[in-house]
Amino acid sequence: MKKILIVLLLIFTLTGCGSSSAKDIVSEYLEKYKNLDSEVLVDMERVINIENLNDSQQDKYRYILKKQYQDMKYEIIEEEYSDNTAYVTVKIEVYDLYKAQADASTYLTKNPEEFYNEFNTYDNSLYIDYKLDKMKYMNNRVEYTLTFIINFQNDEYKIEQPTEDMLEKIHGVYNYELG
Repeated sequence: MKKILIVLLLIFTLTGCGSSSAKDIVSEYLEKYKNLDSEVLVDMERVINIENLNDSQQDKYRYILKKQYQDMKYEIIEEEYSDNTAYVTVKIEVYDLYKAQADASTYLTKNPEEFYNEFNTYDNSLYIDYKLDKMKYMNNRVEYTLTFIINFQNDEYKIEQPTEDMLEKIHGVYNYELG
């Protein structure tokens, strides 16, 4: 699932035609997640469809992602300008889906027999169900600080595509144990 969320690089580039500041652009960007904007949902569906999930698993994963987006909390901490570039620092708080996935993986390692089917062989679908349940019921939250880069071009603000690490943090799957 972590790899899937990494792929969820939102294709839309937010341009602030009526926005008065770089911080407004970042706020609009994050609100697209919180409000389940149609562009976010289209990209989310594209990612879900790439996965090898059954219908029930797709529904559960869709629920998890929507909950993550809607329940994200953020606070703009700082806005700095340098020539035609702005740096907007934001503190976000999201569900710790990384921990849910790591816990599921640890459980699988210690209890592989729990994911055997009626033929006494490993069934990855049973594991995916288990992992999705861990993610669905995760209530622990984690905070991250992100810095968005916004460029002023042709009388408009444009947000640069967030880095992979930033997107992993927004989705709650960033491996903070690596450093």
